[in-house]
Amino acid sequence: MNQVTVGSYLAQRLEEVGVRDYFAIPGDFNLSLLDELLKNPRLKMINCCNELNAGYAADGYARENGVAALVLTFGVGGLSAVNAVAGAYAEDLPVIVVSGGPNVNSLMENRVLHHTLALPEEGDKFVLSVYKEITAHAVVIREASTAALRIDEAIRSALFAKKPVYIEIACNLAAALISRPNSLSLAPTRKSDPGSLKKALEHVAAFLNGSRQPVLVAGSRLRTGDAIGAFETLASACAYGVACMPNAKSFFPETSPQFLGIYWGSASSPGCREVVESSDAYLFAGPVFSDYTTVGFSALIQPKRLVQASPEGILVEGQVYHGIVLSEFLTALASKLKANPTSLESYLRIKEREQVTPPAVSGKQVISTRSLFHHIQKILNGTTTIVAETGDSWFNGMGLHLPDGCKFEIQMQYGSIGWSVGAFLGVAAANPARRVIGLIGDGSFQMTAQEVSTILRYNCSGIIFLMNNGAYTIEVMIHDGPYNTLQNWNYAAMVEALKGQSPILSQTVRTEEELEAVLEKATSFQGLTFIEVILDRIDCNKALLGWGTAVADYNGSKSDATD
Repeated sequence: MNQVTVGSYLAQRLEEVGVRDYFAIPGDFNLSLLDELLKNPRLKMINCCNELNAGYAADGYARENGVAALVLTFGVGGLSAVNAVAGAYAEDLPVIVVSGGPNVNSLMENRVLHHTLALPEEGDKFVLSVYKEITAHAVVIREASTAALRIDEAIRSALFAKKPVYIEIACNLAAALISRPNSLSLAPTRKSDPGSLKKALEHVAAFLNGSRQPVLVAGSRLRTGDAIGAFETLASACAYGVACMPNAKSFFPETSPQFLGIYWGSASSPGCREVVESSDAYLFAGPVFSDYTTVGFSALIQPKRLVQASPEGILVEGQVYHGIVLSEFLTALASKLKANPTSLESYLRIKEREQVTPPAVSGKQVISTRSLFHHIQKILNGTTTIVAETGDSWFNGMGLHLPDGCKFEIQMQYGSIGWSVGAFLGVAAANPARRVIGLIGDGSFQMTAQEVSTILRYNCSGIIFLMNNGAYTIEVMIHDGPYNTLQNWNYAAMVEALKGQSPILSQTVRTEEELEAVLEKATSFQGLTFIEVILDRIDCNKALLGWGTAVADYNGSKSDATD
């Protein structure tokens, strides 16, 4: 009674940290482990079509739930998931990757095994070496006596670092008996160094209070630092104008009177860039300044005006303060800043009057991207989560005005085309009460389309808008060529073939009239709605044109050595 199997121990620990579902692909090295996990009635196995998609699903699940689990087989399974796990690492998402491994006895006898490189002396080292590069912690368990300790260490590392971890368990150990899990909190305990926090607060408060037109900008790593709520508290106290970087859309209420829009360099919301870049002080909380978020590093952010508050520390006027918890810093800073609405007032003076409806068109007119997103805007509410695929969906999604409670998910740092189909599944599985809306281009969909069958299999509800323009539009705008043209599919008919016994509402639309009709049906439909929207090849958001040019120019820039 005081012992459990290694697999049961792992299952209990996953349950304790908040995992309710895990994404799995069976293989001979993990079958015994899956048997043990299935014995826990409070964990649900979601079987995916392949490991890459399962990894994308775990990414989406971690965004909504805070932590996710992915169960693979050794070698072929683990390496198939590498791209998704690397994406989760780049996006700061704690995904617990669990792999069945070869039998310990076979490794000790230097036997050549399947799913390996046929190098007996290397055993399973090649997989571990790959995962060490894309996880915060990677471990192979070949002894039952150390299994509990190593499982706990790995899970704790995932939660602390907000990164994936890799746990490989030899297949003949999954059912081995070990001590029952003891009472242990694996959640990280973070506390700021008092001296460093005090000095950082004094320095930043003096800098911002001494400025004429300070502004706040939310970055994606607010989620990494569990600081989204603290940022909102700070904003409310200081009365500054507030912008969000594109990969932090929905991290600050867009209904707030302080909201300036999306700061994205030349692709910013109207008026937002001008206010942010003209300010004499800007606090960026949790930013990632990449070529994508800065439009080829063309954003005009001056280091001398910048306060950068990140989970790793605080940077102001060239001084770095370490050992500070981001949420503690932002919360404490709220009481030290003087209210200063100057940046908000500047924005209100130059704000362009928004056109809330597109020009009137005939119901039979061919639909455009602009009119499509006008209709999407109308179906958003506080229980909606938008999953926007890499490409034109980024730019059109930025123009949506989110009601309170509406969430927006984007994989901007890693930008893996095809991510959104699996992520849709993961977000939907993590919180069935939310309605997921997927904004997916045809090129991206062709990468991972088969996972629609899993979405249907587990009765995930929501709407997928498949934008069919016959090309990788984002690549067309960066650098066009024949390689960007797609083989066209009958997408609506294809997903019908994937449904099995599950209900689906699937339709192709070409006109406003057809779109309105299917959306009316979707409001009462219980299940997945799949809408294939036929668009022109170069019908894209105008912001993508400039963004693509800037990124292409940066990609093609010469180094100093070749100038």
